[in-house]
Amino acid sequence: MQELWEFKVQVRRMQRLISLRSPLRFLTHSPPPPRSPLVRRRTMADAAGTHKDPVTGEFISKTELKRREKARKIEAVKAEKAAAAPPKPQTAAVKSSAADEENLSPNQYYEIRSRHIQKLKETHQPNPYPHKFHVSISITEYIDKYGPEGKIAPGQKLEGTTERLAGRIHNVRASGQSLRFYDLHGEGVKVQIMANKQDAKDPDSFVATHEHFRRGDIVGVVGTPSRTKKGELSIAPSEMILLAPNLHQLPSGHFGLKDQETRYRKRYLDLIMNEDTRRIFVTRSKVINYVRRFLDNLGFLEVETPMTSMTAGGATAKPFITHHNDLDLDLYLRIAPELYLKELVVGGLERVYEIGRVFRNEGIDLTHNPEFTICEFYMAYADMYDIMDLTEALVEGMVKYLTGGKTTVAYHPEGKASDKVYQLEFKRPWPRYDMIGTLEEKLGVQFPPSETLHTAEANTFLRDLCKKHNVDCSEPRTNARLLDKLVGEYIEPLCISPAFIVGHPQVMSPLAKYHRSRPGLCERFEGFMCGKEFCNAYTELNDPFEQRLRFEEQLRQKEQGDDEAQGIDETFVDALEHGLPPTGGWGIGIDRLVMFLTDSTNIKEVLLFPAMKPIETAANTTGAVGPSGQV
Repeated sequence: MQELWEFKVQVRRMQRLISLRSPLRFLTHSPPPPRSPLVRRRTMADAAGTHKDPVTGEFISKTELKRREKARKIEAVKAEKAAAAPPKPQTAAVKSSAADEENLSPNQYYEIRSRHIQKLKETHQPNPYPHKFHVSISITEYIDKYGPEGKIAPGQKLEGTTERLAGRIHNVRASGQSLRFYDLHGEGVKVQIMANKQDAKDPDSFVATHEHFRRGDIVGVVGTPSRTKKGELSIAPSEMILLAPNLHQLPSGHFGLKDQETRYRKRYLDLIMNEDTRRIFVTRSKVINYVRRFLDNLGFLEVETPMTSMTAGGATAKPFITHHNDLDLDLYLRIAPELYLKELVVGGLERVYEIGRVFRNEGIDLTHNPEFTICEFYMAYADMYDIMDLTEALVEGMVKYLTGGKTTVAYHPEGKASDKVYQLEFKRPWPRYDMIGTLEEKLGVQFPPSETLHTAEANTFLRDLCKKHNVDCSEPRTNARLLDKLVGEYIEPLCISPAFIVGHPQVMSPLAKYHRSRPGLCERFEGFMCGKEFCNAYTELNDPFEQRLRFEEQLRQKEQGDDEAQGIDETFVDALEHGLPPTGGWGIGIDRLVMFLTDSTNIKEVLLFPAMKPIETAANTTGAVGPSGQV
């Protein structure tokens, strides 16, 4: 009966559709006969279905009702299982929070991070600034000990071995809620942290603990040496401890820190981000240590001399002036330690040297900084020729020490990105250029006799020569300054690999001894490479009568307006009157030497905290000046 009834319903539906689609219905104006309310209700029910959904109240077909009931049973089973399961940590929220932080501005990040760390300081869960973390092994030693092939098989751990490392987190990577990877940096190397929930000392707090860590944080790691399945040396921590959080956003690991101003003003950030910066300053330390060992092995004694004095002597440079309040006395910051060191030789310390800062109130450019590091030594019973041989041996040996035995170093004079490169050859012997002879050859002129180069006639000759060849020399145009400008224009560019310039006129060297065979010249040499001076040496003048005359000549130049000329140092003259043995003296600019050996074209690259102009803003122009000249 049911099937027959359903068949009749289908027939009536078809008849109704035919009548609606028939064109004849549009030709008649009489409406269809009205249906009774009972017929209308039955027709609507038939069109909607015959089975009522107990949840929605709809009339649907039997098949649709079965489908819905089955789906509801599956959902009910899932809900029961979810209710019975323990609550899950909000890993999704943590992950999205960390991802959102990457899109924050530096100020927003700082504010959010600061609030988080302040809360940890209040709760001590954990203490973000603990007093102590015991480190059992450095990262370098860890790599040396556990890194060799065969020590730990891929995918394995050294069960029963526990190490304690510390360093700075750089990269953070998550692989699900129970596994996190970090790159731990320290001492110029890195090791991977493979933090797995199952290895944690407290698995229940694993996610909460790792929520505290961000790029740049300093952490302590207690764990087992291990190696990933891909073979990367790692440490599997049972515990990670926040030792010092970084409140600031680190620059992107992909783009790094490239802005020069930021790098020089915030050297700490530069060292965090750039391994090449660290390499430069490690090399600088090696250079200084090599010089110290070299001289110590020759029997030299390292000494320290005053930074301030009543006279600025020992070099041709403009000094800084400071004031001693208690003595109500203006003093000069030293421009060189030379005069003090020679006084020590007079006193019987026959081989002395000093490595330290000197200060010269001069311009700042790619090769000059107002304060820089110098090494000077004085060797009794030696002359410029002995010192020249010693310089070649020192620098050649240093280059071999730094390069693993090679005597050549690549240098890019226009920057590391440039294709222009010099191959500097440090092998002995180095070329030697006679100053006057080379200038005569390059300029095609005959210079006045050497013994007359200090006269007014020589000054006129040098002025005309500079004017003819468009060599600019600002006032005061003294003989020494004019000669120096000509040398800078025509001889220094010849010195790409290390070379010596010799045969200086006495007028340029008030502290050097006269040449034993060439009147008017003195026994002095300057070391140059890449067209820049890096060392200077004399056979020292030990005649007090001649020394006084030289000082008086310097005083005349000072009165003519040469701020770099020296005054008379009566104490030094008195020391010479007590007898200075024949002595060779030498000075080298450590900073400039490091520039050439590290392929750096800017002296700021080899100074940890170079001189910088103050940052001037409306908010801080009245504030105190901070490190590196920052306000």
